[in-house]
Amino acid sequence: MEQVAGPREREGGSDASHLLVASRRLLILDELRVPYACAPPVGAGVTWQSLAGAQTSRALHWYSGADGIASARCTIRGIPVSGGIAGDAAVGGLVHRLGGDWSPWPALEVLDTRGMRCSSAWRNGDGGTILPFDPDRLVLDCRAERYRARHGGASAWKTFARWSYYRIRGLLPRPLQIALRRVFSRVQARATFPRWPVEPALHDLSELILSCAAHAAAEDLPYLAPWPNGHTWALVLTHDVETARGRDAIERVRAVEASVGLRSAWNLVPERYAVPDDVVARLRAEGCETGVHGLRHDGRDLESLATLAERLPKMRRWASRWEAVGFRAPATQRVWEWMPVLGFDYDSSYPDTDPFEPIAGGCCTWLPFFNGDLVELPITLPQDHTLFVILRRDDRLWHEKADALRRRGGMALLITHPDYMLGDEHLAHYERFLRAYGDDATAWCALPREVSAWWRRRAETSIVAGADGWAARGPGADEARIRLVRPGLSTTPSHPASDLAGGACDAAAGT
Repeated sequence: MEQVAGPREREGGSDASHLLVASRRLLILDELRVPYACAPPVGAGVTWQSLAGAQTSRALHWYSGADGIASARCTIRGIPVSGGIAGDAAVGGLVHRLGGDWSPWPALEVLDTRGMRCSSAWRNGDGGTILPFDPDRLVLDCRAERYRARHGGASAWKTFARWSYYRIRGLLPRPLQIALRRVFSRVQARATFPRWPVEPALHDLSELILSCAAHAAAEDLPYLAPWPNGHTWALVLTHDVETARGRDAIERVRAVEASVGLRSAWNLVPERYAVPDDVVARLRAEGCETGVHGLRHDGRDLESLATLAERLPKMRRWASRWEAVGFRAPATQRVWEWMPVLGFDYDSSYPDTDPFEPIAGGCCTWLPFFNGDLVELPITLPQDHTLFVILRRDDRLWHEKADALRRRGGMALLITHPDYMLGDEHLAHYERFLRAYGDDATAWCALPREVSAWWRRRAETSIVAGADGWAARGPGADEARIRLVRPGLSTTPSHPASDLAGGACDAAAGT
């Protein structure tokens, strides 16, 4: 029989620091640094979890069982999911036990492969919510790209084809390589998830759940804004230097950035071309940083654990020599379970959405996140080579995506390659983009290492109740900004992300 976990009674009465009590941690709230208490239920076999305030009829309940609807391919707001979904019968059983007036909530329906409803969230008249899925599972499945294996995106033949291509790529004339990529891009562009160039589904879902939590609290619910010192979005410039030709073009590209007062990160390949120490020293002197871009840029660093173990000590020695704390895999190769093994402070090998890379897909988020102790910085703007060479488009898509990220409070992280920016036209595209956003006072123009360091400080900063209201406490308290989510029965996310559930406002942090 299914068991329901309910929040325990608060000992000694209400705790003002915790408007909510949960039966299990909820990743979305943890990453937003929402203050809440966790009182795990006694006993095993719990399949329903709860988050509630003083008015328990407004609680948020979610399914945490491993079983569920048998369909192998369902979607929630376009997000592919498999298993762990409660059907209407299971939800009905919970509704019966809770009592009250409940009805399906069309804003969160579970659809099968034909687009037919097979389950949905439910709400009652007081605004209580039942989710037939585990939000944490959806978030982690998207970040780790598990939907690729479950929905045909990581088949054996694709893996073999990618492996074969990298084995023979050096033998193919460059024009033939480009022609093959252009032909294949037509197939890649058919991907339905994550959508390109913007996939908002996971952020939309997070905002809806935050809205549900605020309604359960029955008063303004505080959370930490993503960015420090009042900035509402972030702009991060990175470069992958793939060849000696790219190394020799660093100064030309760097001059464009310096002319608008911006800094960047330069990811270098230690054993494909010579990297003189004075090149690294000059970049550091200009306020830039360097990172490691694989060992030889041959597509083999992450082909197996044995190869990674053999190459990693060499990459780590170069990282120490360059004072590099960041890593990006060539061709954005990535294996979720292996990335923390790299031992870097941060990795930036995951796009938020990109169907045109050798590993198509993406982590579906435009904010940093943790993979174990590793900070992941998603690549959120189309790569220059994809945009200009493969798709033969101009820089307008950069502007459109950056505008979308600015509206949603995201991170606009761009890769450009000095190897491919030798022509005046491509440099002009880049300069136009930098001048459009480089002097935006709302943007935090930061290096990747600075973003990673902030994300770590933010994760160690909490929100506490004080005599004058909510305050931030911890290593990021002086920089953090507290925002408030107002209770409301929002059924669709509002934009930008800082304006959630009917409105948000800043509260003084650290006071």
